[in-house]
Amino acid sequence: MTVAMIMLALFALLAFGAPVGFAMLISGTVGLLQIGSLEGVLGILETTPLTVAGAYEFITIPLFLLMAEFILLSGMADDLFRATAAWVGRVRGGLGMATALAGAGFGAVCGTSTASAATLSATSLPAMIKQGYEPSLAAGVVSISGTLAMLIPPSVAMVVYGLLANVNIGQLLIAGLLPGILVTLTIMVTVYVLAWHRPEDAPSAEPVTWREKIALLRVVGPMLMLFGAVTGIIYTGIATPTEAAAVGAFGAFLLLWRSGRMTGANVRRALLRAAHGSSMVMVILLGASVFGYFFALTQVTQDLVAWVATLDVSRWVILGMVLLGYIVLGSFMDQIAILVLTVPVVVPLMQSLGFDLVWFGVVKIVTAEIGMITPPIGLNCYVVARYSGRPVSEVFRGTLPHFLAHIVAILILVAFPQIALWLPGQMR
Repeated sequence: MTVAMIMLALFALLAFGAPVGFAMLISGTVGLLQIGSLEGVLGILETTPLTVAGAYEFITIPLFLLMAEFILLSGMADDLFRATAAWVGRVRGGLGMATALAGAGFGAVCGTSTASAATLSATSLPAMIKQGYEPSLAAGVVSISGTLAMLIPPSVAMVVYGLLANVNIGQLLIAGLLPGILVTLTIMVTVYVLAWHRPEDAPSAEPVTWREKIALLRVVGPMLMLFGAVTGIIYTGIATPTEAAAVGAFGAFLLLWRSGRMTGANVRRALLRAAHGSSMVMVILLGASVFGYFFALTQVTQDLVAWVATLDVSRWVILGMVLLGYIVLGSFMDQIAILVLTVPVVVPLMQSLGFDLVWFGVVKIVTAEIGMITPPIGLNCYVVARYSGRPVSEVFRGTLPHFLAHIVAILILVAFPQIALWLPGQMR
């Protein structure tokens, strides 16, 4: 009864617009007061903030966010789209494919899907509309391509999952690489099929000379080298994810300086935005920790695992139900919020069913990508509509084919888990 009341209070706070971190902190504290003593609750509230903020792995988040801010200010995101458009623009649906490649490339140095979607809305979407693309098709490609930042390393969502699930963050980040390529190809194939079905909706771009193509590659080469360096030193074990994030932030700072756009105001803006994002994540993790204490003391997770063990159904049916639940939740809530709400319960359940937690983290993130484009509150669609000035209904309409294609990608990852697990298995 107590658990039901506290869960009801949590969702009521969220419904009234309370930030998820504070909603979990308040409801978790009330729950602890109901089942424990005031002294015990005060002890948890005194020690938890230091435990969360003092975690060495947490430093990865502000460093990855700072890396993304420096890249944004350098203007290389625009160059990245121009380079991909020059190389694949002549293919049927080429600018849409270039958007997917640019989303993957930007996600490789960004880590947050909303920032990636906003950037693509300002660069690739106007180019596609100018080329004569059907607006909903163009907006749909931008929305789904922005989600790649959640999967391709460095990914803030992966780091948060690793912290909550107590899974090796380095392996998680590397595990997202091949699935990220798979999902990128899925988006590109979907665009090609749409362009083949209705060629007038996706005209080919003007030809670009080889000289221009090589010149554009030289422009974005340093950014691609930065991604390779960050991912490579994690994969080879030369550095931890936290150390790799520091290398990435410093490399992005050098790229900003090289671009000629480094000013005191720009650096200050980047530092403030990264600090703001990091503080938001820390408050969410703090609330999740306090709420997790309540869950642990009431043994909700253990009871759920025991109940599932009595069900006479395949573990794959349970996995399917969990992933379906993530899609539904994703259409209403932010993905970081979903992680902190569900991981303490779902991860022990998946572990009890014998699923690899690194693999499940990847599948969960790909499922979360679907939630980012699902009505009524698919966050990426609203970001694209806001930054592009297009109607949100038009954006949602354009994402429907990608919704279906993503379901296929998830089925492939479920059927062939080694796509996610092979690279982490090769790490030193």
